[in-house]
Amino acid sequence: MSTTVSEPGTAQRAAFGNAIALVCRACGAEQALGPYYACDECFGPLEVGYDVERVTREQIEAGPKSIWRYQPLLPVPSDVASFPNTEPGFTRLIRADNLARELGIKTLWVKDDSGNPTHSFKDRVVAVALSAARELGLKVLACPSTGNLANAVAAAAARAGMKSVVFIPHDLERPKVLTTAVYDGTLVAVRGTYDDVNRLASEIAGEEEDWAFVNVNVRPYYSEGSKTLGFEVAEQLGWRLPEQVVIPVASGSQLTKVDKGFGELVKVGLVDDTPYRIFGAQAEGCSPVATAFKEGHDVVRPVRPDTIAKSLAIGNPADGPYVLDTCRRTSGAVEHVTDEEVVEGIRLLARTEGIFGETAGGVTVATLKKLVDTGQLDPEVETVVFNTGDGLKTLDAVSGRVGPAATIEPTYAAFTAADLI
Repeated sequence: MSTTVSEPGTAQRAAFGNAIALVCRACGAEQALGPYYACDECFGPLEVGYDVERVTREQIEAGPKSIWRYQPLLPVPSDVASFPNTEPGFTRLIRADNLARELGIKTLWVKDDSGNPTHSFKDRVVAVALSAARELGLKVLACPSTGNLANAVAAAAARAGMKSVVFIPHDLERPKVLTTAVYDGTLVAVRGTYDDVNRLASEIAGEEEDWAFVNVNVRPYYSEGSKTLGFEVAEQLGWRLPEQVVIPVASGSQLTKVDKGFGELVKVGLVDDTPYRIFGAQAEGCSPVATAFKEGHDVVRPVRPDTIAKSLAIGNPADGPYVLDTCRRTSGAVEHVTDEEVVEGIRLLARTEGIFGETAGGVTVATLKKLVDTGQLDPEVETVVFNTGDGLKTLDAVSGRVGPAATIEPTYAAFTAADLI
């Protein structure tokens, strides 16, 4: 893959590997690599452009069992793995035959990202953002977060010996608060929704010049970490693209970057150019992208979140329009499910495959079921569904729904009398 831009200086090129510029997703204007997230020309969002002609499978497979095996396709230096980081990635791709039978799907896989260091896919994006922050000389790692990102930033900063400042909604799930606070960074609860928290973070990012807000001023680098989900799925399938994927949508960055990752694999010759369909999954209580898709709109109207799936509760998703473009271009869809269906999705995945996903995973599995039931997804072709976090983070979702089958006395007679099996 080759991008035509002004050639950066040697030191800058080394700092960001094969990345050579920031490119506006709206107007295509290019600007130098740096702590920028908005286009100088039109204020559109920026993403990383590369100059990569060819990458071999042997080159990738010789790399570490982490996201750094894909270093040539990321905005990081060639020696990135030698610096302290949480080394996320290369999580399990599980053949989900039991769930497939339950839903009537011929071939189904679960990409289970709960095995990352802080038990969500956010470790991937933060690792890339941390590398950028280091190369740009920024001193504080920060973020607004709905929970999983808070965990990942606090842990990554601790590992790297950096200060961290994390901003969260005041009503975040208690396990996510505790699993951020334990790293002993600065944790700030803000009265309001995630969108309120995000606005505050954007204001602070404009004032604190040596802070790296991973999903604000270093967002172009941060978002590239999501591509590694697509890279891994293709490699774990034997270097081929799946025919269908179902991905949860919060800001929408993960879905669009998986798509970008698939395209890059084709361009550098790692996989054949085969068609695939991308489906987005949202909770009904925060489904602005699904609503826009169903109504045929190109603009996503912001909403006020009201759902148990707090990790997806972004009412004004930055990448919402690009999700619409991606799903329409690939003949996919964006669907939403109720909170009750989310809980059933969590339990269905646990019961059939032994995977306890958080509420985002429940959204995705429930959406998968709905897509099959409504005929939007083809059950005859290979499908991958993404579980992006661990259910231990969102225990409240199933609290009161599951528990002991019975409480008995410690005798065999009591056991048999209970008639449990």
